[in-house]
Amino acid sequence: MKFMKLFAASVLATSLVVGGTVAVPSFNGVTGQSAHAAGPASVADLADSLIGAVVNISTSQNVGGESPGGAPRPRVPEGSPFQDFFDEFFKQQENGTNRSRPRKVQSLGSGFVIDPKGIIITNNHVIADADEITIEFTDGSELKAEVIGTDPKTDIAVLEVKPEKPLKAVQFGDSAASRVGDWVMAIGNPFGQGSSVTLGIVSAINRDIRSGPYDSFIQTDAAINRGNSGGPLFNMDGEVIGINTAIISPSGGSIGLGFSIPATLAIKVIDQLREFGETRRGWLGVSIQPVTDDIAESLSMASAEGALVAGLTPKGPAKNSGILVGDVILKFDGKSIRQMRDLPRIVAETPVGKSVDVIVLRKGKEETVAVTLGRLEDGEKLIAANRQGGDEDKAPKPVAALGMTLAELTDEKRAEFSIAEDIKGALITSVEAGSAAAEKGIKAGSVISEVGQETVSTPADVQKRLADLKKADRKKALLLVAAKDGQLGFIVLDLE
Repeated sequence: MKFMKLFAASVLATSLVVGGTVAVPSFNGVTGQSAHAAGPASVADLADSLIGAVVNISTSQNVGGESPGGAPRPRVPEGSPFQDFFDEFFKQQENGTNRSRPRKVQSLGSGFVIDPKGIIITNNHVIADADEITIEFTDGSELKAEVIGTDPKTDIAVLEVKPEKPLKAVQFGDSAASRVGDWVMAIGNPFGQGSSVTLGIVSAINRDIRSGPYDSFIQTDAAINRGNSGGPLFNMDGEVIGINTAIISPSGGSIGLGFSIPATLAIKVIDQLREFGETRRGWLGVSIQPVTDDIAESLSMASAEGALVAGLTPKGPAKNSGILVGDVILKFDGKSIRQMRDLPRIVAETPVGKSVDVIVLRKGKEETVAVTLGRLEDGEKLIAANRQGGDEDKAPKPVAALGMTLAELTDEKRAEFSIAEDIKGALITSVEAGSAAAEKGIKAGSVISEVGQETVSTPADVQKRLADLKKADRKKALLLVAAKDGQLGFIVLDLE
């Protein structure tokens, strides 16, 4: 079986023109279900009305050249008139002179115009680290572009050019209204060969390809190849519903698995980049993990949904508002959290400083917590600062529990296992091979911070809490375990 790789579909850019109407293709003159089955008879008029807004983007970057130091000198015939030249050249190399000569690296991608005055959208990876960005239009003209702002988290970049006359532009549509099976059209510059149009359907929505924290891609079988990165994905009304950004392929060519950033996500990022030159995302200040079937059972939940709070940032919005480790976030600002990855995206799209209601499941009961959101970019700085310090806790005598040996978390043990200073709880000094704990990936040097949503500070606390759960006829125990670096995670172990 061939290994499937994820490629950024970078090569040239596409531009979209805002305003104007476009012709909607006919469907062979048939109506009803048969019309949908037949598909569009032609998209020529639609493509012709849009292609002028799609652009090619080429970038260049100056980098140091490779040093030839250490390479053997070429042999020249005795008495050659070039002998002095070679001796002088390699003498310079050995002395460090001319060891590295600058060279240019070029790349290609696609983009599209969204403002006739010269605003162009593309992928961040198309123009990242570029020293020079050139926009080529379908009429062959070229303009140098400046970067207004970029967002690596969503792989979006906003560029600006200074045209002598208004450019053709396109407008965004409502990607949330797109359905699986809808016809879509991609325009871009595959493999640097010039503008190309491909047609396909929406294959899936809300795809997570693990390329970033806010993945919610539109998947399409419209051919997207290298060089299409940053180009637009159109619906049949001529509206941009996605920005083509990645493909899954063993070779780099299209196999019908292309992914586009949905317009509903892109528009918010683009607006912020145009206004501020940077993003300003909402921030809750929690670390979360999925609610698995085991975790749901241990918490007596009817179904596995929501986001389980595994940690809180000190002085963060969530901690200041009363959200607790072990809470399951079910709704945020009126929006249901069906799965863990829904929460980061919804929080990020919420305005900084807004007060929202967060519904959490806490010890079997739903509670509403009011939280005023901070700014993610400020929160990232705070998190980095918090990693530097912490308080020490006393820990109890060693005990055995569920295949683990627990010991006091002393200064010596912290040094022995390289445990961060801010981690508190009962230290796991060993894990029995073949035990349930070992199978769940628990390792020596980790620390148990909670058992059954109750804080534990010593091995004796752990032992007592486990006994209480057994008395309550619980079959499973939910443990909050911290790794050496402080990363928190919930693990479910059978009590029997």
